[in-house]
Amino acid sequence: MSSRREILADALGTAFVMGLPSPIGADESRSRQGQSNTSTSKARRATEKTSLTWDVFLAPSIPAITSDLPPGEKQRPWPPISSTLISGKRDAVLVDTPITVEQARALANWVAARGKNLTTIYATHGHGDHFFGASTVLERFPGARFVARPEVIEIMRQQASPESLATYWNPRFPGQISSQLAIAEELTGNIINLEGQDLVSVPLGFTDTASTTCLHVPSIGLIVAGDAAYNGVHLHLSESPDQQKRQEWIAALDKMESLKPRAVIAGHKRVGNVDSPKILGETRQYIRDFARELYDQMLKLYPDWGNPGALWTSVQAVKP
Repeated sequence: MSSRREILADALGTAFVMGLPSPIGADESRSRQGQSNTSTSKARRATEKTSLTWDVFLAPSIPAITSDLPPGEKQRPWPPISSTLISGKRDAVLVDTPITVEQARALANWVAARGKNLTTIYATHGHGDHFFGASTVLERFPGARFVARPEVIEIMRQQASPESLATYWNPRFPGQISSQLAIAEELTGNIINLEGQDLVSVPLGFTDTASTTCLHVPSIGLIVAGDAAYNGVHLHLSESPDQQKRQEWIAALDKMESLKPRAVIAGHKRVGNVDSPKILGETRQYIRDFARELYDQMLKLYPDWGNPGALWTSVQAVKP
């Protein structure tokens, strides 16, 4: 029988059980918000046909230091970051790591508490907030391999470059990012073997950045989507300045949906949200609504102006 337990972890990674195991449906997983917003969340899925299970560690939202604040806001919080542990009886594979040393240490403590042999860390895409913590986790698990597809590694190298760190990442998270960042080695083929079962790396192309992927686990109907899907937090659309890239992202969502998953883990999710395949459709609709809402708002601001076709063309060209 499938089970679910809620876990609350502080910033140092100590954890305790918030609820007792309870049954869930075959096509549903649930997670609840803990008593603190600085919590990690856990979801778990097992089936009668396989011994594989999955768990989600949710690194809490932390403030980013920046002068680029939304209107009326005094802080710019970085959204919670998901890391997914896929486990067999003995071994486990970790998908994505958070950004700071502190978050990564908490993740490493969480993984260690599960008592599995961590064989592999897989990066879904090259954004720094999904792999900067890998070096810290590898200090705890030196026998694990850190892998990604070659096109993802290209983006990782850009993100970890001295220029990118100096101009973007370190000013936003001063003193919080490891000084010894690990870059993944190339994944040979598209399969990670976990106790005789396939974890399939699926290329998705452009989503919220270039050369993204997801990890598909057919035996348990799981997709770890990275930033190709979002769950209850606003999308990162600044790298999608035109309609073509928006359509590529929608095509990636269609591709994941065609795999008919029973659960989908977003790279960023709101604490307590269910890891449902419905988030694929919600992400798709958000992308479509973004341009439409801008168009509608501009019509309200300039109701007497003509040529709305030009406005729509402009929205399509400059907003994803």
